[in-house]
Amino acid sequence: MSEKEVRKKKVEKNTKKKAAKRKMTPFLKLLCFVLIGISAFLLYRVVLEIITTITLKQQLAVVEERYQEVQDENEYLTREREKLEDPDYVASYARGNYLLSKDDEQIFYLPEDENR
Repeated sequence: MSEKEVRKKKVEKNTKKKAAKRKMTPFLKLLCFVLIGISAFLLYRVVLEIITTITLKQQLAVVEERYQEVQDENEYLTREREKLEDPDYVASYARGNYLLSKDDEQIFYLPEDENR
């Protein structure tokens, strides 16, 4: 055999090996399909988790805003309670809002000026 023939046989052998490697057997096709399916499922789950996270963050922002409002209202009511424990404030409040008077005191109700 000549050197050319030996090279030709080696090239043919390598070509056959490459062709055999390129050919996908049914098992490899099934394996690829299963892996693609699993990847698609995992990607779907990740997208759902992202959507859930975004929704929860929005709900958290609303709840934190409401919490702040309730805290502010609580502080206001605490201050009002402290004021109402003071007898002088209670008397002043009653006179101002309910037109109550002290002994020997007269109250004059003046209508509001409509031109103001």
